[in-house]
Amino acid sequence: MEELDLLKKAWQKENYSSDQVSEGEIYKMLHQKSSSIVKWILIISIIEFIFWNFITVFITDDNYINKLKQYGIENLMLILNIVNYIIIIGFIIVFYKNYRSISITDATQQLMKNILKTKKTVQNYIWYNLAMIAISIIITLIMLFNHNPKMISLMDKEISQGHHTYFICICTLISILFIILIIGLFWLFYRLIYGILLKKLFANYKELKKIDL
Repeated sequence: MEELDLLKKAWQKENYSSDQVSEGEIYKMLHQKSSSIVKWILIISIIEFIFWNFITVFITDDNYINKLKQYGIENLMLILNIVNYIIIIGFIIVFYKNYRSISITDATQQLMKNILKTKKTVQNYIWYNLAMIAISIIITLIMLFNHNPKMISLMDKEISQGHHTYFICICTLISILFIILIIGLFWLFYRLIYGILLKKLFANYKELKKIDL
């Protein structure tokens, strides 16, 4: 924001007519910066989508499919993946529309509204992804406890020794900690990638608000 600060200082020193020019220059710079940030949000979301699809294709072999069939969740995971793809593509389309809206905006108030709209969309996108990760982990753990032969054998052993309640409590605690750890790591990832962009975008919003006063 150094260029913007220099413009603002020059704006304060000039007369009324040059104020109007400086204000226009500041708006133009904020407009370009906001458009660039939203474009990067769009690009990163597309790269993320391609990356996770590549990982999915890489791990989806016959052994993986047979395990899904064994656990009885083949159809469930298929439906979950289809719904997830549709929603993620929907988010990407909205990101593109936000980028187009900001790119062609020529009014300060409308640009501010579009920035807030983009910020809310990105936040919803992050919360949706975290929710889907949590759901996927929970389904996997449930199927693991109920269908994995080694886990079933271990559970039967603990039951026979009268440690059933203790075993369930320990497994539940470990599962919760595992979910929190994974969600925390992904939250940090999204915070690092999208959080930085949103922070810059909102800084532009605050500067636009000063101009609009």
